[in-house]
Amino acid sequence: MLLRTLLIFLSCSLALPTLADTVWLNNGDRLSGDIILLDGGKLALKTKYAGRVLIDWADIDTLSSDQPLLVKRSGFEGQHSQRLQAAEAGQVQVLNGQSQTVALADIKQLVPPRPLINDFVWEGNLDAKLELERNQDDTDEFKLKGDSRVSHGAWRHVVKGELEHETKNTQKVEQNWQLDYDLDRFITEQWFVRSSLHEERNEFESIDRKSSYGIGPGYRFWDDELGRFELIAQYQRYRLHADVSAAYPGDISFDAGSMEWDYKRLLAGTRVELYSTGQLALPLIDQVDYVFEGEAGLRYRVNEWARISLLYELNQTRGLGQTSADRQYMLGLGIGW
Repeated sequence: MLLRTLLIFLSCSLALPTLADTVWLNNGDRLSGDIILLDGGKLALKTKYAGRVLIDWADIDTLSSDQPLLVKRSGFEGQHSQRLQAAEAGQVQVLNGQSQTVALADIKQLVPPRPLINDFVWEGNLDAKLELERNQDDTDEFKLKGDSRVSHGAWRHVVKGELEHETKNTQKVEQNWQLDYDLDRFITEQWFVRSSLHEERNEFESIDRKSSYGIGPGYRFWDDELGRFELIAQYQRYRLHADVSAAYPGDISFDAGSMEWDYKRLLAGTRVELYSTGQLALPLIDQVDYVFEGEAGLRYRVNEWARISLLYELNQTRGLGQTSADRQYMLGLGIGW
């Protein structure tokens, strides 16, 4: 045991500062890469030779890392470390101005901190669903959903889009698309101001065009490698256009207050993603009480880029004593970056 410990310390002292993080397993193997996070008893390590791998925390002997990490232990608040240094079996040294030896069994999470100011961060998802039915009617349905977030400095751009097409017996019965663009300007690490634009087209609805723009404050509770949670309040201006076949064709404009949320949580060492987004709008007109649009889903990471996605959508409107709701389920394949 003493010889093995000395070898570990010797290898750490000879390693250059630019080398990747190192994990020693209790079977004698050693893996090098970049620690993404530890959560749920799984350590996610990104390697050059095998991509992202998941390692059972119980199988790790010790580890080292030159990157700053947030170390969360049971019964303690998060502790920032400048780096981690290998120690004896079942332990690791947390270095942050002073050295502290911590048992691996006491560590529940390792999260690389994400600073407010980033030179450039780009992430996104693209999910597709294709459904073919050959019963009494031949129905073909195609749906594509995507979102992308680009951060640079104190600015962030968020783009979301959706396209849906459906035919029944070769006749088109559904054709719609929508596009959202949000521009965020961070004032502090948590507070930001959001400006939003929304455009929607639906060929087979009496109200075939919807547009809105708004502005308001947002608060970021957290945004790190484990996920994010944000709330945004906005004052919005809506404009609806009804086609010539509607009972009351023309344009309708009104104001509304809204509350929006954005939630994402990685589970099982980043293999599973739980997410939910939505908006509750309260129009300042007598005809409509509220408009709710929300979705929740799961994504399972097949490899570094491929996903299997399961999504539930609910669009609900309440007004004039009546409630109309549209529910959809989506099971498909997607990519993430």
